[in-house]
Amino acid sequence: MEFCRYEKKGHVVTITITRPEVMNALHPPASRELDAAWDQFAADDDAWVAVLTGEGDRAFSAGNDLKYTAEMSRLPKEQRPDLSWPKGGFGGITNRFDLFKPIIARVNGFALGGGLEMALACDIIVAAEHAELGLPEPRRGLIAGALGVHRLPRQIPLKIAMGYMLTGRHIPARRAAELGLVNEVVPLHELDGAVERWVEDILRCAPLSVRATKEAAMRGLHLSLEEAAAQRYEWEMRRRTSEDALEGPRAFAEKRAPEWKGR
Repeated sequence: MEFCRYEKKGHVVTITITRPEVMNALHPPASRELDAAWDQFAADDDAWVAVLTGEGDRAFSAGNDLKYTAEMSRLPKEQRPDLSWPKGGFGGITNRFDLFKPIIARVNGFALGGGLEMALACDIIVAAEHAELGLPEPRRGLIAGALGVHRLPRQIPLKIAMGYMLTGRHIPARRAAELGLVNEVVPLHELDGAVERWVEDILRCAPLSVRATKEAAMRGLHLSLEEAAAQRYEWEMRRRTSEDALEGPRAFAEKRAPEWKGR
């Protein structure tokens, strides 16, 4: 891969955007690579958790590579490359609604525009204290169309979200944590350790239980409690008949750590 790095260690996959020269901003070729990386993670039954981050310590991702977009727009139509985004959306993740494995955003710097939209599509955000988040698209004549305009008002109070979206202001990491947008903020040199703690705690749980939990929570967000209770959740059906559903109570009764199989 040219624009991202896919690394697997045990049950954990780390996907790193490798365009630090443009603050890990994405152009369509990079988004397509990331889409393939997320496909690989989704298809690997032995991959239980993913961490998304950017290379370096300046930026998680500055979002859409506007310089590339401007350069391509100057070319004659017949010479322009494919500028469409992949099926998974910006970074291959913002439109991916069927991936119920847990994903952690390791925000090591600026997460702006599409960068924040990718982080919003993750389940947990751990940020370095110097990080800044925001949706500054209106300052460029754009909108946060990779679902940022929809996700941010659902993840923090509406008036606060509108204040940031309508002005393009940045949200300091500590303030983002106060608003409930970020799970943990630490100094940069402690970021890897903080992410590892979240990963380790997730891995202590049965992977099918984690996926069933995420699926039920996400699919039930727009439903009433009665409607949510009536839904059939695929991962919950799989969990109920799994080996791990037996292993958990047995390990508890035998006073030992469970040995999860993910099946």
